[in-house]
Amino acid sequence: MIFVETAIPGTWILEPELRNDERGFFARTWCQRELTERGLDVRVAQSSLSWNRRRGTLRGLHYQAAPFEEVKLVRCTRGAIHDVIVDLRAASPTFGRHVTLELSAANRRSLYIPRGLAHGFQTLEDDTELLYQISEFHVSEAGRGVRWNDPAFGIQWPIPDPIMNERDRGYPDFTLVAT
Repeated sequence: MIFVETAIPGTWILEPELRNDERGFFARTWCQRELTERGLDVRVAQSSLSWNRRRGTLRGLHYQAAPFEEVKLVRCTRGAIHDVIVDLRAASPTFGRHVTLELSAANRRSLYIPRGLAHGFQTLEDDTELLYQISEFHVSEAGRGVRWNDPAFGIQWPIPDPIMNERDRGYPDFTLVAT
């Protein structure tokens, strides 16, 4: 696997190294040893799917409150997404900053998201599916979010007027004051 660090510390893009032959290719998408060598959390408590019917669907920006923070490894297995992470770790040098990238079935990338970051995405194609590997069991009472279009983050979403549920649309603005 190829590890590419993003502008937010502890966050990595994982690109598979394709072993090609006349049949196609074979590639690892997760390796406990390689992740551990970089000091990354390799625990997987659950895996989840997110299927999205229509282009322009926006989910997020979600996170789990302490002490139930999660590490996530996200991969788009069908279609394509505009993926967004926001650093909510008050002690981080990138507190309040975000990173965007495209994850797609075609580019086969995964995104490793450490604890303390909010995550969201917008679908770029109809019939888009994501696979999540998550370090902790989900605790619904610990589920939190920040507003997708909060001016404090300045995120540029590619498709105006997204398809969203009321919960995601109604998250509060985030106060960018490190405590």
